[in-house]
Amino acid sequence: MSKTATFILGGLIGLALGGALTFYLFVGVPRAAQAPGLPIQPPDAAGTPPATAQIVLKQEFFNEVLKTIFRDMNAPSFPLSLTENRPADDRIGPRPAMFQDNACDGRITLLPEGSGVRSGLRFENGKIVAPLAFRGSYSSMFGCLNFTGWTEAALELRFDPAQQAVVGQLNIQTVNLDGVTSMLGGIVTPLVQKTLNQRVNPIQILQAKQIALNLPIAATNGNMRADVKDVRAEIKDNALNLYVIYELSGKGANPGSF
Repeated sequence: MSKTATFILGGLIGLALGGALTFYLFVGVPRAAQAPGLPIQPPDAAGTPPATAQIVLKQEFFNEVLKTIFRDMNAPSFPLSLTENRPADDRIGPRPAMFQDNACDGRITLLPEGSGVRSGLRFENGKIVAPLAFRGSYSSMFGCLNFTGWTEAALELRFDPAQQAVVGQLNIQTVNLDGVTSMLGGIVTPLVQKTLNQRVNPIQILQAKQIALNLPIAATNGNMRADVKDVRAEIKDNALNLYVIYELSGKGANPGSF
């Protein structure tokens, strides 16, 4: 190999490695956005309180929801992002003209299946795992990088008392790219991981209007109110069992009449 070719190759490797190092030094290790509420704990060993309702959601239910989204709606798609808390188009400023590629949309799109993986949820060893297939593109100094792959994620359930809601926090654990060199993978992998962690979360599982209660009691001319005090969860018999613990109160026509 000539000295000129060696110099050019060395320069390209240096640029790629420099880009990856810059990402980690100035952007940081990919992490999920700040999660609302607190992680949901398993049921108390002493048993559930009397004012508890149980909601059972089968694994098949979640996968049918995903199947419907992919079949009847637009596939979830997100702009690739480098930093947090700024509009996607404003995060790193305009790209120099020599690096622009109008054919690159700079997005990652989730797919129903790809790379030998079917997107969905699985209940395994008391945890919720989510393999997700995707495709995307990124306009770089090397031109347009089109990529496909899949990621393994863990879904953490959380209860937000302020919103009276159960939400899921998706944490991307591994990113597997198809046919991408380790050099370029060092640039694309953290982009994919950070984008999905920030853009997907939080995921609404149950909203306040679905679990909080405010029931009129005609015989008392009053209302029974049931606010959610806590939520516990366990995975059992291939289903997610949610235990919604209520704090009951009543208000009649006259103070103290209930």
